[in-house]
Amino acid sequence: MARPVVGIIGNSYLLNDQYPVHAGGQMNSDAIAEVSGCLPMIIPTDPKHVSVAELLEICDGFLLTGGRPNVHPEEYGEAETEAHGAFDRARDAIALPLVKACVERGQPFFGVCRGFQEVAVAMGSTLYPEIRDLPGRMNHRMPPEGTMEEKFELRHDVTFVEGGVFHGLMGSSTVRTNTLHGQGIKEPGPRVVIDGHAPDGTPEAIYVKGAAGFTLSVQWHPEWNAAQDPVSKALFGAFGDAVRGWAARGNVPALKAV
Repeated sequence: MARPVVGIIGNSYLLNDQYPVHAGGQMNSDAIAEVSGCLPMIIPTDPKHVSVAELLEICDGFLLTGGRPNVHPEEYGEAETEAHGAFDRARDAIALPLVKACVERGQPFFGVCRGFQEVAVAMGSTLYPEIRDLPGRMNHRMPPEGTMEEKFELRHDVTFVEGGVFHGLMGSSTVRTNTLHGQGIKEPGPRVVIDGHAPDGTPEAIYVKGAAGFTLSVQWHPEWNAAQDPVSKALFGAFGDAVRGWAARGNVPALKAV
């Protein structure tokens, strides 16, 4: 029996500083194949190549991955500054309407890091350009030096709302996570439920209120060591179950949640 397909939102890179590519981290594909039990398919995230309508038909669910470029601040009504860093407007043009369409249809997606921010912005949130510049906040960015193990080391706790969605999924109100991001939610959109925070108050776990499908998104990188880490296994396992449920219904949009 064919596995359901998860579209992995790809990023644009220059290979050897000159050859343009669309790519996705191997750990994303590993997590989808080995933990979610789905077929990973990297998407060339550019409206020149794909449309949201086509992706909704071809894929059963979507992994909104991390990436170095940030969501352009024009998408949440703010002017571009140097602090906002680099951008990928082609990815913005696909990922943001894709999130909105999935919420409307009940089609599952899982947002990670930049993907978390895409979900937040698509649902009406604003972002801080640089968390570490805010009073009382820690530096959430990837350490500039060290091995991959050191860069993805579990560095802080995330505390979930007691009795909330993430608490129920994890079976615990507090988990330990890595942290490799620069931006974060400033003002959540009206349907964005912040269900988990870092010790410094930074939002780390969200979902979309009233959505019929899986909309969980996290600010950390659960794709790292996903097959062994219990937090990652819970997230990617639940996402895989949601994708299989969508596929079993034959890609029929679910009834809207109340």
